[in-house]
Amino acid sequence: MDVFIEPIGRLINEFSKLPGVGKKTAQRYAYKIVSMSEGEARAFAEAILDAKRKVRFCKICGNFSEEEVCGICRARTPEQICVVKEPKDVIALEKLHEYRGVYHVLHGVISPMNGVGPDDIRIKELLARLNEGVQEVILATNPDVEGEATALYIAKLIKPLGVKVTRIAHGIPIGSELEYTDEVTLARALSDRKEL
Repeated sequence: MDVFIEPIGRLINEFSKLPGVGKKTAQRYAYKIVSMSEGEARAFAEAILDAKRKVRFCKICGNFSEEEVCGICRARTPEQICVVKEPKDVIALEKLHEYRGVYHVLHGVISPMNGVGPDDIRIKELLARLNEGVQEVILATNPDVEGEATALYIAKLIKPLGVKVTRIAHGIPIGSELEYTDEVTLARALSDRKEL
């Protein structure tokens, strides 16, 4: 016999498909939905469907957009292109209010173990953008094996074209202690040190 009645079980199953949502969290979400008024539940469901219908990828950079071209691509000049793995990385960088260039979202990274090669992510589209007066490409993929491999691969393709290629700095987070920092991060921080 199932512990949950069928509608709640289905709801738990659907929530547990979301990244980072385990069975217990999925249960809490399901119970919250069931306890909502019909109007609140309808608004929640409509927000999901509305986002699914209206959100698309910018035809230039690949970021989320409601229009064919996103607001960032429309408002900024493409002298600098910051290359990221996915749209949520654009949001993280935009929150800083420091970067004034445009972005290029790869929608993945090279990962042979997962069957993802260079042709499976948006590298060709990046190369096609380089004739738009681009002076620098900033590689801002994650500092893991796949992110590093992707950054190196892209750098090898772009450097011969005469465009400056840079990589975001990696190192020890502010507020942490050296004794708890892993060896790879510590080695990178030491090799990327700056003169004061």
